[in-house]
Amino acid sequence: MARELQGRKVAILATDGVERVELVMPRGALYGAGAQSDLISLHPGEIQARQFDLISAGTLAVDRVVTDAKVDDYDALLIPGGTVNPDNMRINQAAVKFVKDFVATGKPVAAICHGPWMLVEADVVRGRRVTSWPSVRTDLRNAGAQVVDEEVCIDGQFTTSRSPADLPAFCAAIVEQFAKVGQRVPG
Repeated sequence: MARELQGRKVAILATDGVERVELVMPRGALYGAGAQSDLISLHPGEIQARQFDLISAGTLAVDRVVTDAKVDDYDALLIPGGTVNPDNMRINQAAVKFVKDFVATGKPVAAICHGPWMLVEADVVRGRRVTSWPSVRTDLRNAGAQVVDEEVCIDGQFTTSRSPADLPAFCAAIVEQFAKVGQRVPG
């Protein structure tokens, strides 16, 4: 297997209510490509994962609290979904600032399912082409994004995807996009 992400470090921004498969499967793909990752959350300890938003799916260990995380320590950002996860994060000023500051660097950002809510809250989707879970699309449009219904949408530094059903394509796309770190993406 290629190690195209060797030496790269990815921030994974999530909190309680994260859809487990949307965090674990992409993290595994990144690890398989040689990347390291930190799970950054709103609180220390562990976060509660979910399956289909309703079923408890265990816990995941937090590596760093968002108030202590530094954008410069990471080469890429991954925002998994689950309805509750980004809904909790988007009311946390430190999490929103982390996303906004990360986007400002030009480094790659990936979000799946409900994860793009964080891009809306950070006010970084105006004029961008993105996709998401259907219930998030109105918010994206209202924030000025061009919304498409595709399994993976790549626009500049952003890679977005609709749902867990799209994870195979999303995982392949983020490995490819995150491998481009160091090549500032315009716009």
